[in-house]
Amino acid sequence: MEKKFIMTAFGKDRPGIVADVSGIIYENGCNLEESQMGLLADEFTLILLLSGQGEMLEENLYRDCRRLEKEKGISVFIRPLDFHRIDYKANGFRHTVSVEGIDQAGIVYKVSKLFAEHGINIITLNSKTKPSPESGTALYVMNIDVIFPKGLAKNTIERELENIGKKLHVEISLD
Repeated sequence: MEKKFIMTAFGKDRPGIVADVSGIIYENGCNLEESQMGLLADEFTLILLLSGQGEMLEENLYRDCRRLEKEKGISVFIRPLDFHRIDYKANGFRHTVSVEGIDQAGIVYKVSKLFAEHGINIITLNSKTKPSPESGTALYVMNIDVIFPKGLAKNTIERELENIGKKLHVEISLD
């Protein structure tokens, strides 16, 4: 029977981290189905969905994850899943929210809290800071893919996002 796992890993950025982590996946006969990887500060981070078969698979993966931490300095966490794909189209409507403005505490919290209050599911959220071309001031840029539940009016959320944007002095758009 096929088993699925979520694996997260991170370590000081250097060549070979992806090979080290994907190596234990391959060595255990697993398939890497989905991934998100990239730099956060000076750490390389990985979020992976993998699948495989075997009676001792979970134990072997845990063992190899501990080995990576000891030998390579990569922190690895793994969790088995009771997996089923969600049909988002049947459950609601997909939208994209974009935020840009001067970097400050609370942007993610206030936007995500609004979504939680209205039953809006976040599918992906990516953010980064970058210097303003004019002044060099840190700008915060965030893009979020969400699923609105059926019956939720887009204009209601647009108004509430506009209020958050005014309070935080950031531009927020909803597509």
